[in-house]
Amino acid sequence: MSDNDNKPEEQPKQMRRIRSFVKREGRMTQRQSNAKEQYLPTMGLTYEKKLLDLDAVFGRQAPRVLEVGFGMGKSLVEMAKNNPDYDYIGIEVHGPGVGACLADAAEAGITNLRVFEHDAVEVLADMIPDNSLSTFQLYFPDPWHKARHHKRRIVQPEFLACIHQKLVAGGIIHMATDWENYAEHMLLELTEAPGFENTSETQDYVPRPDWRPLTKFESRGHRLGHGVWDLIFKKVTK
Repeated sequence: MSDNDNKPEEQPKQMRRIRSFVKREGRMTQRQSNAKEQYLPTMGLTYEKKLLDLDAVFGRQAPRVLEVGFGMGKSLVEMAKNNPDYDYIGIEVHGPGVGACLADAAEAGITNLRVFEHDAVEVLADMIPDNSLSTFQLYFPDPWHKARHHKRRIVQPEFLACIHQKLVAGGIIHMATDWENYAEHMLLELTEAPGFENTSETQDYVPRPDWRPLTKFESRGHRLGHGVWDLIFKKVTK
C-alpha cells in the first residue's frame, strides 16, 4: 500500500463565505411595503438549498441575466422592460430596494423579472444551475475602500469561480464601479481568474454599453468629473 492510499480524499473547494454587505435597513415607504406584500408571491423567489428550474420559473426558455445588488432597482427594471426577450433575476438584501423594484416593475407591466431578498453568495451557490446564465451583472458594489476591509469585497477568486460555473459558454460578466481602486482590483481579479477573457481592445476597461442605463447618481458624478469604469469579460472554454 502506498502512502497516498492513507491520505484522506480531497474535497471540492467551497466558496469562502463573503460578508460583502452591511444590512442598513432604512425606513420602508408605504408604497414599498405594499409592493412587497402584493407582488412578492408572483415576482419574488425564496431562498432554499435547491436548484431552480428557470424554465419553470419564467414559463419559457430565454437567455437569463442575473444582477447582484440592484439597489432600488431602477436600472434593472429599465433593462427588463427594454429587453422582453430576456429573463432577469435580481438579488438584493435591502427590503426598501426590493419593494421599490417590485413597485416599479408592476407599474411597467413587466413579466420577465424575478427578485430575491437574500445573500447573493448563498443564492448563487445553492439555487442557480450551472451553465444557465447568459450575463452576470455587478454594478457599483460597496467598494470597502479601507485596506483592512478589502477582504469584504465581493469580487474575490472564489466568487468569480462560482460565476464562471453559472455562465453559459460565451456568457459575459459585466461590472461597473466609480471607485478607481476597486476598478483596478476587479481588473486584476478577472484577469487572473481562469476561464475568462477580457473583451476590451486595450485589455482593461470598456465604454459603458448601451444596455446599462445611466443612473442619476452616475450622471451627477460625470458632471462633477468623477470617473466610472466598466469591465466586460467573456467565459471561454479551452
